[in-house]
Amino acid sequence: MNVGLTLFFTRGVSLRTWAMIGSLEREVALYLRLIDRGFSIDFVTYGGSSDLEYADKMPGVRILCNEGDLPWDEYESALIELHGDALKACQVIKTNQTYGAELALQAATLFNKRFVARCGYMWSYNAAREHGESSAQAVEARRVEHLAFSAADRVIVTTEVMREDVVRRVPAAGTRTMVIPNYVDTDLFRPSDVKKAENSLVFVGRIAPEKNLDVLLTAIQSLDVKLTIIGEGKLRAQLLEKFGSLDGRVTWEGNVPNSRLPEYLNRAGLFILPSRYEGHPKSLLEAMSCGIAVIGADSPGIRELIRHGESGYLCAPDSASIQAAIREVISRPDSGSFLGKNARRYIEEHYALDKVADREAALLMEVVG
Repeated sequence: MNVGLTLFFTRGVSLRTWAMIGSLEREVALYLRLIDRGFSIDFVTYGGSSDLEYADKMPGVRILCNEGDLPWDEYESALIELHGDALKACQVIKTNQTYGAELALQAATLFNKRFVARCGYMWSYNAAREHGESSAQAVEARRVEHLAFSAADRVIVTTEVMREDVVRRVPAAGTRTMVIPNYVDTDLFRPSDVKKAENSLVFVGRIAPEKNLDVLLTAIQSLDVKLTIIGEGKLRAQLLEKFGSLDGRVTWEGNVPNSRLPEYLNRAGLFILPSRYEGHPKSLLEAMSCGIAVIGADSPGIRELIRHGESGYLCAPDSASIQAAIREVISRPDSGSFLGKNARRYIEEHYALDKVADREAALLMEVVG
């Protein structure tokens, strides 16, 4: 049985967005695996006609974008009508995140399609942390989440903590809420024999307040270590002005294509993620898959992935604790190797791309009956 799946991108996000931040290959990988399993895939994006240029990166995926390059608000208003024929032909409509999920739900209701509400992080939690629990942003996020989760044939979240939150807030969605975690291409992200740079650290992620990079940079000021920062974000200019390169010890690499990340990870002696909170961090999963030692803040989304002293190292998200953790792991290379091997094994068992693709395919087949 061929099942047609239409994925609605997060509001405002395009294939070009994914390409610019280096995540295109990572995000598309699951859907290419679903095509191999007999699914047909459409992407509804918010990009202009330039999104069609990425067709060769995703053979078999049909790109439904703003081909007429309409103004953004006009395109969103007309999106369902513009892509009506394709939406009528599919069996399942799925969201990539909950921001903009009401539009996907509207399409599913209009064309009587199965609806899967997927979110890799809880939008309302992030909005509350950034803007306040009672802020307009948090209130709107909770409204859309409740709407989407209540109506969905299935809700997909990436962690058990998120599943428990959905069940608590929307009890009717309890039996329909499933955990399908983020995945790692373990063939791409694997250990290599490349020579590691001595006393070197790497961070991968957005340069945003929740990532806690100011505290990490403060922590390494008095350490004999080098740090590579991969990613972009609104705090980059501010942090550059404050810390610069720390006498050449910090490299601001910018965005890097996902396929090139393994070489950076395997060259480093240590991966570090000091975030104040995370959803289900893909960069951490990929680092663990490369079999390198990882340090993570003992914070939501990270503590659920790292078993302290077994598959990585946890520390408090303050500069003194981060500094002590770096010293501890770097001073014990045998321990770092032990942590890295265990981390690799853990990822292979739980987050390998093909295993996750099998779970996704089984859920979608169940949804269509």
